[in-house]
Amino acid sequence: MTLRLGDTAPDFEQDSSIGKIKFHEWMGDSWAVLFSHPADYTPVCTTELGLTAKLKSEFDKRNVKAIGLSVDPVDKHAGWIKDIEETQNCIVAFPIIADVDKKVAVLYDMIHPNQSETMTVRSLFIIDPKKKVRLIITYPMSTGRNFDEVLRVIDALQLTDNYTVATPGNWKDGDDVIIPLTIQDEGVLNQKFPKGYKAPRPYLRITPQPDK
Repeated sequence: MTLRLGDTAPDFEQDSSIGKIKFHEWMGDSWAVLFSHPADYTPVCTTELGLTAKLKSEFDKRNVKAIGLSVDPVDKHAGWIKDIEETQNCIVAFPIIADVDKKVAVLYDMIHPNQSETMTVRSLFIIDPKKKVRLIITYPMSTGRNFDEVLRVIDALQLTDNYTVATPGNWKDGDDVIIPLTIQDEGVLNQKFPKGYKAPRPYLRITPQPDK
């Protein structure tokens, strides 16, 4: 199955480190970051889960729930979580799916045979409260993810959902934003962007980020 942006994230029921999870029900009205790992007790994954655990307060501020996945069983997850907490100086307060039968991995196309026939690559999905897929990033097994980028994209998605703007390259929360080309009426521009805007080209209109 191939997932694309805007698709409904497949629902599933699967075991996890906190018990059986029904994904859509578990999400509730929150955003979700679903991310897979090749295997438990692997070094890069250990650092990634530690980083995710330390970002809990940042995810909470953004109404985001994190959930990991590997194809190892629950008892193996439990031992690995202890290692993560001890070596990364954190508390793993989010669930890790035990996708032993690879049901979720297949639903989300997380197994790439040219990387491995059995283990998941580093897939990451940002899913909004309407259960729509908003971002898909896939890293190779050898490269750890940039979780600052995950937070940056969540900020951009939430901003552009609430205001009629787009974000430029390397945008961070608080930076100037871009006015979409769909807005051309000057009256609408003045109403939506009371701080004004600069237009170095007719198609490139830059305005301060709206107040949240």
